[in-house]
Amino acid sequence: MNIDFSKKLFFLAPLAGLTDLPFRSVVKEFGADVTVSEMISANALVANSKKTLKMIQKSDNEDPYLIQIAGSNTDIIKKAVLEINKLDNITGIDLNCGCPAPKVSSHGSGSSLLKDLDKLKEIISTIKKYSNKKYTSVKVRIGFDEKIPLDIALACEEAGVDFIAVHGRTKAGRYKAPVDYDAIKLMKESINIPLIANGDIKDYQKSEEVLNYTKADGVMIGRGAVGSPWVFDSMKNKGINLTTKEKKIYIVRHLEQMVKFYDKFGVILFRKHLHKYSKGLDEASEFRDKINTMDDVDDVYKTIDMFFN
Repeated sequence: MNIDFSKKLFFLAPLAGLTDLPFRSVVKEFGADVTVSEMISANALVANSKKTLKMIQKSDNEDPYLIQIAGSNTDIIKKAVLEINKLDNITGIDLNCGCPAPKVSSHGSGSSLLKDLDKLKEIISTIKKYSNKKYTSVKVRIGFDEKIPLDIALACEEAGVDFIAVHGRTKAGRYKAPVDYDAIKLMKESINIPLIANGDIKDYQKSEEVLNYTKADGVMIGRGAVGSPWVFDSMKNKGINLTTKEKKIYIVRHLEQMVKFYDKFGVILFRKHLHKYSKGLDEASEFRDKINTMDDVDDVYKTIDMFFN
């Protein structure tokens, strides 16, 4: 399926351990235009890791859907692309060039690619050459230690990406430094391909502010959607919010998807989502303490029903 860049788009950002198939299926119900898999190790994909193959499965309602890969070895990247080529209904391949986690960047992948733009271009070109999918994209930051947004944008465009998603911090800035929307604006002004803005966009007002200022073709929401998948609907409908009882319907649906996908382990994995869903509500601390000791799905359903009522 094509990605319609004629309108402002709302992407779900890939977040390791959070934006799995169950969560993505829920945000699609609230109007997320494009979803992206969790970051996938190219090495693990080539090794046919069962866990990795499960991670790249897509929900029936996900379209367009991108698989994000991470790696720094062009031969491994090529083999990973060829594995993805075997899969149907995948819209594109996204290269992770922004992950600040040491276990990724210390091996030359993720944000480390921003220190070697020639290597970055080589990997993009490899994906573009061997992929049979519609789109090749990148998720970048504005630099590693220093801000070099213009160099990054031009390198990605020259290498042939179809669009860029940019988080407005350096690797050194991780998730704490102020987001540099000026840098995002500069990148957008300097290239002839679509650009998606990312970083601290958590509500309708902020999304409008960022879109108007940067002139980006869309926004990408990550942490702002965890515990609040309805944020996509709110952004598209000028800040409309659900009641707590209405939210409960989708929280239960999310749990159902988790159990369906992970079986009994889904209950345990869902705890971190319940922590986010309950944030700011009365007696949330007591609710979280109670949930943390539960592994029976029926008990969790009952506790959710009582708390979010």
